[in-house]
Order: sequence, then structure tokens, then C-alpha cells
Amino acid sequence: MSKASGGKTLTILGSTGSIGQSTVDIVRHHPDRFRVDALVANRNIAQLAADAKELRVALAVTADDSLLPELKSALAGTGIEAAAGQQAVIEAAQRPVDMVMGAIVGAEGLRPTLAAVEQGTTIALANKECLVSGAEVFTSTAKKSNATIIPVDSEHSALFQCFEEHNTAHVDRLTLTASGGPFRTWPMEQLETATLAHALKHPNWSMGQKVTIDSSTLMNKGLEFIEAFHLFPVPLGKIDVVVHPQSIIHSYVSYVDGSVIAQLGMPDMRTPIAYAMAHPERVKAPVEGLDLARIGTLTFEAVDNGRFPAVELARSALARGGNATTILNAANEIAVAAFLKERLHWLDITRLVTETLDVAERENMIVSMSSLDDVWAADSYARARASELAGELRG
Repeated sequence: MSKASGGKTLTILGSTGSIGQSTVDIVRHHPDRFRVDALVANRNIAQLAADAKELRVALAVTADDSLLPELKSALAGTGIEAAAGQQAVIEAAQRPVDMVMGAIVGAEGLRPTLAAVEQGTTIALANKECLVSGAEVFTSTAKKSNATIIPVDSEHSALFQCFEEHNTAHVDRLTLTASGGPFRTWPMEQLETATLAHALKHPNWSMGQKVTIDSSTLMNKGLEFIEAFHLFPVPLGKIDVVVHPQSIIHSYVSYVDGSVIAQLGMPDMRTPIAYAMAHPERVKAPVEGLDLARIGTLTFEAVDNGRFPAVELARSALARGGNATTILNAANEIAVAAFLKERLHWLDITRLVTETLDVAERENMIVSMSSLDDVWAADSYARARASELAGELRG
């Protein structure tokens, strides 16, 4: 598909998730600016079909082969093509559009997003794992294909907006902000009693379950730390995290002359999504305006590494090099999945990730990667190891 008249053509990978639905909302508000060619989702057929019909897309894909009859039935008579399975997801990502929204959660999003990158497509990147699990492969592929990567995470979008490429040599520091999640003020001893219901009550953001749990442990900030290292040309020692409970300043860049440039806005993912979609222009997003006088006070705290070891764990994994961040991410996915099934305690999430990394190092499994097969090998190893260790933690 060529560029839509007066606007951009899009494929949305992960269309029924939180980021995907916010993307659909931006399209809904700007039908003259954006046209969706394909939607890709996992198992939410009702939402996938409803969005496909509303947006009049050419193709709707479910990753689950068994749900193809249900999707075809839901789209009967519309003229919208239905497809299913992992190969269909890859083929959807490879369609010729102006931008692909990469919003499939977890390591499953790496292969289709990479397939889009190989086409030289502009990627609005909301999948952390592309840069956490497969950074070397992902970034080298993007360079070869001349693909443009525009970050969608609110923190990286903020850095992207504040980072002056012509002044790269004069950047003093990048600082990611963290809300601190639901457990920021809990006494340490009380964290032993933290439940799934507690962890899912984020004070500021509405997100999917996995991302919400990552926010509760600050592992989301650890993963974002790794992403920032790969997205921006600054050394590891010049990236920081600070807790900012109000989530108004989304991140900031400090320069050697003492200037600090920050991006502010209400905590609503439609702002960075709209920015990525319209880049290098801007479009109106259906979000609440920022009224600093009403908010009154913005506060900041250092990260309590005793309470939230995930940030330093991510920094350590980056320093270890090779596939260490791939192992970290896979172990975290296993830990979060176990916690969501209430098979692990909240404190065991980062304990499990730490132990998996330590075991990998002892077993000489932290090695360099040069291909996607290397990524999957490290990912599979870490998942198997973490699953074994999770069983030991459960006792």
C-alpha cells in the first residue's frame, strides 16, 4: 500500500493491547491523517474484528491459528482479509506502509518488529524487548535497512524530544523518571505481604498487566535504562533514574552548560503515541492539558535500591555485556507470569531474575550474540533456568 492521500498508512502490531488501543484512538481522531492497513492481535477476536471494521483495514491477523474460523466469521461480508498464525503476523509486519506501531508485548514482539525493520519501515517502537533482548541484531538491522526508530515509551519519547543530536558531545546526563509504583511508600517489612491486587493498582498509569507488574518492581525502569543506552549515544555512566511520583516530567536531558531540557505532560500514553505517529509534525491528542498551577508541587526522590533492586540489576546486566540483558528479560517474564498466577511472592520476582543471571554467569552462558538464533537460544535457556528456579522458590 502506498501513502494514503494526505496522511500516513499504518500497521498496528498488538492492536488490542493498551498501546494498540491508544493508537486506534489517535487514528479515530485523525482519519484524514492516518489510515490503518493491517491490524495484528493475539486472542481478542471481538476487539480485533470491531477495530478492523471501524477502521476499514485491508487485513486482520490473529497470532493464534485456532482462532482463524472465529475471525473469519466476525469479518464475513466486510471484504477484510483474515489470517492467523506466526507466519501471517510476520507477513503483516512486512507490508509496505509508512509506519509500523510495534506494540506486541514481550519477546514475542521481537521477530515481527524486526521483520518490519528489515523493510526499512519507520517503526514506532513500544516493544521493550527489541532493544533489551535483541539490541545488537535489531540496531544493526535498522542501520543496514535505513529504518527509522521512534520510541513510544513516555520516557524515551521525552528523551527523544529533548535530545539535541547536534550537541551529542555536550550531553552531560540522561535521566529517566519513575513513578515509584504502588509500593513506593510501603515499609520494607510490609512488602512481604504485597499481593497481586496491590501490585496491579498503579497510582498514575493505565497499562497492561505485565507492564503494571514491571512498574511495581521498577523492572520497567530497568528495561527502559537498557533501551536508553541503545537508543542514545551516551555511555552507561551518564544514564540515571529518579523517582518522580507525579509522573508529569517524563524524562530530561542535562547538558554541560547546566541547561536541563525536560518534557512534561499529563500521564497519558496517547501523547507519546501521537508524537511518534505524526513525527516530525504534531497532531492534537485527546488528552487532558497540563495545568501546573493546579498540580502545584512536583517532587523527586532517589531510587531506593534496597526496595527496588531492578534498576541496578539492569545496569549490572548491561555491564556484563553479551546476552545478559536477554537473560534478564526472559527471567523477568517467567517471574512476572508466575506472580500473575500467584505462584510467586512479589519480592521473589527480582530475586528470581537475580538468581537466573548469577546461575547463567556460573555456567558460562553469558556470551556474545550475532544473530536472532543467538537471541532465541539465550531466551530459551533463561526461561528454562528461571522456571526451574521458580519451582525452588515456591518450595
